[in-house]
Amino acid sequence: MVLPNSFIVLWTLLFVGFAEPQDTTSSTSTSSRTSSSSSSSSSSASASSSAVGGGGGGGGASSSARATPSSSAPATRSGLPSVSHGSFSGRPSTTGALRASSVGTGIVVGGVSPAQTTYPSDGQLHDAEPAPYTPGGGLGLNSTPIYNAQSDFDYQSLALALYQEWIELDLFHFGLATFSDSDFEEAGLSADDRYLIQFMAEQEIGHATLISNILGAEAPQQCNYNYPFTTVREFIDFSQKLTRFGESGVYGFLPHLNSREAAQLLLQSISTEARQQLIFRQFNGLFPMPIWFEVGVPQSWAWTLLAPYISSCPEGQTRLIWQNFPALWILDQPNPARVNASQGFNETLGAGTNTLNSTGITGSAACLNQTGGNDCSPAITQNRSIPLSYPGRQVNLTWDTPGKEVGPNNSYITSSSAGTAAYVVWVTQLNVTYSPLTLSGNSSGSTIQPDLETFSGDPAINGTMFIAITDDDPYLTPFNISLINEHVVAGPALYQSG
Repeated sequence: MVLPNSFIVLWTLLFVGFAEPQDTTSSTSTSSRTSSSSSSSSSSASASSSAVGGGGGGGGASSSARATPSSSAPATRSGLPSVSHGSFSGRPSTTGALRASSVGTGIVVGGVSPAQTTYPSDGQLHDAEPAPYTPGGGLGLNSTPIYNAQSDFDYQSLALALYQEWIELDLFHFGLATFSDSDFEEAGLSADDRYLIQFMAEQEIGHATLISNILGAEAPQQCNYNYPFTTVREFIDFSQKLTRFGESGVYGFLPHLNSREAAQLLLQSISTEARQQLIFRQFNGLFPMPIWFEVGVPQSWAWTLLAPYISSCPEGQTRLIWQNFPALWILDQPNPARVNASQGFNETLGAGTNTLNSTGITGSAACLNQTGGNDCSPAITQNRSIPLSYPGRQVNLTWDTPGKEVGPNNSYITSSSAGTAAYVVWVTQLNVTYSPLTLSGNSSGSTIQPDLETFSGDPAINGTMFIAITDDDPYLTPFNISLINEHVVAGPALYQSG
């Protein structure tokens, strides 16, 4: 049988990757799943260590029988043999984002081409069919797919996505290894739930392998990390927020990749991450999907949120070009651990993600195992009687000034080219909306949560969404959202609006 060229190119990508040596995990492991209390935070766990369906969950339950994996299956790339956790101490050998030898002053936006507005859109065919049942038009249909980076934009965007996959791989393992079975059960999460988190870690092995094979020998390696959480509830909230900006960061650049082939594969992995984010919302006792559209954000927004949790990386690690903006705190971030989430003040575990702090929230103030519409126990869905936020709510903010060392080995420096802080931008679903900022100091102020809908019946500000401090209110849409970067004073931060 003669295989089509496109099949050969994709199979080569998946199976052999690149000739340079990489550590790989065995694709023939038959180890059974383990309880969360004995799970290792090592990221070199097998890519498929147990059956997915049937049988019990984790926590020592026996695995269902599974077929022996094919010896011809593509090998996976492993992370570090042992990932360490904690803050970085020392001095960086290199500082600042990656820079080219020549740097322009800004992206020049052109006009609208007439060809973009002349198609009739009347439901009729206006061109010959290149093949039966195939309308005229489309891109890439007559080319042999090559799954590689085709520009610096491609490489740096995919490298950012790989940094994200590596931390998720470690995060899910680390959470399972850090907390005992009884800790998870007190938070309402069963052995089956814990195994689902383990399986999400296994998904990340596949995602990291895919992107590494696209990028080649200099693809970023896994790093060491520093997480803020100390309870299961905080781990779950941190995970749903981390997967939120990981997913949104890819949506922001996906349509701009030169390599449409790489974009296709990345879309098929980030769609899995969208499901992970929904599941962590369910584990957090939140309504699983309170929005009609997912949101996309610029790469520098995703990197700003991710970098503070990377303590150090291996020597010679591929560096990123993306900007790190000054950190933004939401002082009255809605706290999903409370019956009335809006009553909390200064209950987060840091800036950026503004992860909930569950310590000290007990009794009638805590929503876990409450009755009626006040319950926030893990569930397929929860519809809380008291909303987490609401239009007209005052939101109090404070932010860093530029010049702080952040990220791997403290080797990146926060910066901003914006002017005086004047607005809060709300980036959610399809909307980029601004509200006036009332300053109360050089780096603090407040705003009022806007009241708007994406379409009638869909409150735009809902779910886990993004805000930032800006100096202006330029009109932007999902496709050109990255043009906001020159106006960002501080942020983004994740606002837990619903």
